[in-house]
Amino acid sequence: MARTPAVTRGKVPEKYRAAFDSEVAISRSAMENGPGSVMINSPEMRKRANQLVFYFREESELPQRIQELAMILTARDKDCQYIWYAHAARAREEGISNEFIDALRDKKPLPKLTGDQQIVVDYATELFATNRVSHGTFQAAIDHFGAQLLTELTTMMGYYSLLALNVNAFEVDVPEGGEKPLVV
Repeated sequence: MARTPAVTRGKVPEKYRAAFDSEVAISRSAMENGPGSVMINSPEMRKRANQLVFYFREESELPQRIQELAMILTARDKDCQYIWYAHAARAREEGISNEFIDALRDKKPLPKLTGDQQIVVDYATELFATNRVSHGTFQAAIDHFGAQLLTELTTMMGYYSLLALNVNAFEVDVPEGGEKPLVV
C-alpha cells in the first residue's frame, strides 16, 4: 500500500471530478496500483500526463524494443522496483539480451549490445550520469534516430523518471512474482 490512502470520487474536489471520472473510465486498475494510484491524487495532472503515455504506446514510431530498453535503463537509474517489475520481462520479450538485463539489474558491467540498442545505452547512461550528453554520443544518437525520435526517446526517459519518482516517494508496493528485483 502506498503512503497515501486510495483516492475515491468523494475525496476529489468538485472541479476535478470530471478528470477523475475520465481516468477511472480509462483504467480502474491503474488507480489501485502502480504510478496511477499516486497520480490520481491530482486527477487533472494525471489526465494530462496520460496523454503523453498514450502517445508513446499508440503513436510513437520508436520501436517497442527501444522503448522497453529506455524504460529499464530509467528504472535502474532511479532504483525503481515498480518500473523494473513492469518492464524487465517485456524488454526480454522484445529481444534485449538476458545477459544485459541481468547485469543491469545487478549493477554489474554491462555487456555491449548491437546497433541502435547500444546507442540508447550510451545515450541514457551518459544523460543520467551527467544530465548532459557529449557531442559524440549525441551525434551518434541523432544520426541514427533523427531529431523527432531522439526527442521522443529523451522525453520517454524523463516521463519514466517522473513515474519512478512518484512510486518511489509514495512507496507503491510492487506486486509479487515477476522479475527478480533490482539490486539497490
